[in-house]
Amino acid sequence: MSGQNQFALLRQRRFLPYFVVQLLGAFNDNVFRQAIVGLLGYMAIDQTDKALYTQLAPAIFILPYFLFSATAGQIAEKLEKQRLIRITTAMEIAIMSVAAVGFLTQNMVVLLGALFLTGVQSTLFGPVKYSILPAVLRPEELTGGNGLVEMGTSIAILLGMIFGGLIFAVAGTQGPWVAGAALVLLAVAGNLASRAIPRVDAGAPELRVRWNIVRESWAIWQLTRRRLAVRNAVLGISWFWFVGTVLTGNLPVYAEAWLGGTPTLYVFALALFSIGVGVGSLLCEKLSARTVEIGLVPLGAIGMTGFLLDLYFARHHVPATSGLDVAGFLAQPGSWRVVTDLTGIGLFTGFFVVPLFALIQSRTPKAELARVIAGLNIQNALFIVLAAVTGIVLQMDSLTVAGVTVPLPGLSIPQLYLALGIANAVVALYIFTIVPEFLMRFLSWLLVRALYRLRIRGVEEHVPDEGAGLIVCNHVSYMDALILAASIPRPVRFVMHHRIFNIPVMRWIFRTAKAIPIAGAREDPELMQRAFDQVDATLAEGGLVCIFPEGGLTRDGEIAPFRTGVERILARAAAAGRPVPVVPMALKGMWASMWSRRDSRLGRMRVPRRFRARVEVVAAPPETGQVTAAMLEARVRALRGDDA
Repeated sequence: MSGQNQFALLRQRRFLPYFVVQLLGAFNDNVFRQAIVGLLGYMAIDQTDKALYTQLAPAIFILPYFLFSATAGQIAEKLEKQRLIRITTAMEIAIMSVAAVGFLTQNMVVLLGALFLTGVQSTLFGPVKYSILPAVLRPEELTGGNGLVEMGTSIAILLGMIFGGLIFAVAGTQGPWVAGAALVLLAVAGNLASRAIPRVDAGAPELRVRWNIVRESWAIWQLTRRRLAVRNAVLGISWFWFVGTVLTGNLPVYAEAWLGGTPTLYVFALALFSIGVGVGSLLCEKLSARTVEIGLVPLGAIGMTGFLLDLYFARHHVPATSGLDVAGFLAQPGSWRVVTDLTGIGLFTGFFVVPLFALIQSRTPKAELARVIAGLNIQNALFIVLAAVTGIVLQMDSLTVAGVTVPLPGLSIPQLYLALGIANAVVALYIFTIVPEFLMRFLSWLLVRALYRLRIRGVEEHVPDEGAGLIVCNHVSYMDALILAASIPRPVRFVMHHRIFNIPVMRWIFRTAKAIPIAGAREDPELMQRAFDQVDATLAEGGLVCIFPEGGLTRDGEIAPFRTGVERILARAAAAGRPVPVVPMALKGMWASMWSRRDSRLGRMRVPRRFRARVEVVAAPPETGQVTAAMLEARVRALRGDDA
């Protein structure tokens, strides 16, 4: 692993122009939407019409996601991606020109029509926005790249809302001219930036675009459900939009009624959440050690729940004061607790959503990724609408339908946030129950980061991104499988001695990770045969398997001779016409760490030289062809060097 981090991507042409395009797009969309609100105030229309337009605008913007996401996903799959981005940014120039005319003529019909077209343009850009990343980034850069995108998007949305809201307040009678000019100039800047994006080949150029909206929307949504982990990552991201919509949609009233603030305080509260999301998104690369670490998802869910619950207890009574600006609010007792909660919710939301995007990108075939993202966008739109309706209904005391009055909870906004925190815990528990890999990776991540300082070299480059692969590694401690699982982006099935497999507590983690217990031929020949059968079946399905060919933990820190079981595995796969690449790996620094072989002289677990020992995982290029146990042993010895 080099010292580079995600910020190095901002100096590279393969990422920077794309990053600027999506940043300007998110900024411009929100300038437009807030400028419409500003124009309503400038036109001094009555409150009824203003409320109608304010509620209608979000619905008009989101409608195209339902109507055109399926078509957009197919187009993004079929066309070369840089060309498609140029087309969508050119569309933005034309749409914002129409919007400029709407501002100059103060015509709300024209503006709402332009808003609908902006939704269409965003729908077309959505699938290419995330499907382009695996094509331009290396596997170890996916988490950092997604973190930058999420950070940029959240900050751009915030700044766009602030800028759009200030146009009419600052420019006065020149507001329509300033709004129109700003929108067109931002669109032109986005198009110019798009021309610097390098060519990125289409995912499926031979794909035939089908125009039946209903049928293709269903088919594309079904694509998101083919792989269990991807299906639930999609569900997790949609839930992120649900939580964000309920939280931010009620934030203006919460800031005024429950924090005693002015509209300025609402912007401050929104900024806390947005900055938290940005910081959390950026921290994902550091916390994941540059791998796709879905163990951060449970951490994010736990943090979101904790801070949402505390937000209720921090402020659930109507304040005695009102009309507070930011400084006045911060001077109030308990205000910093609210600040911490809003920032914490955003921070852990970043931990929650960034690894989910990276997981979808890393585990979806490239020829399907744009369509899967389109299916995700359809589901996101549904959850956003559901969140808005749910937030309204739960705050009502009753609802009369066909002459029948139905009692409703009539929750206050703090109570709504409390319910949201409880619901977040339930949804997270549901996801982690049906996909235990999320929780297992979290426990692995927690244990490994608590006990070791881990460094990874060559894993991202040499472990196949997809398809079958066999990993061989030296065996030093009871924690080896967890360390390797935390280092390898893809799911791995580990073959381990049944006595290690059955260690209390660890047994649940190993079983959840679908580890394969094995015994020696003399000890339990039936268990050994079952293990070889499971290894062969996993490789036949295109999975990764890791074995420790020494057959047991090292007794003295040195590598023992590799047994020939690895040759048996490879011969069986080759006989079936399925040659398998073998990736040699070495664990360095483990012998001096906790959980290695008991010391024969002291009769207890080895005491580490220092707390959180430095451990390194090193991988070499895959071996193919005629591979022997002796050859692999030599490779692993060379990788480990003199450092046990």
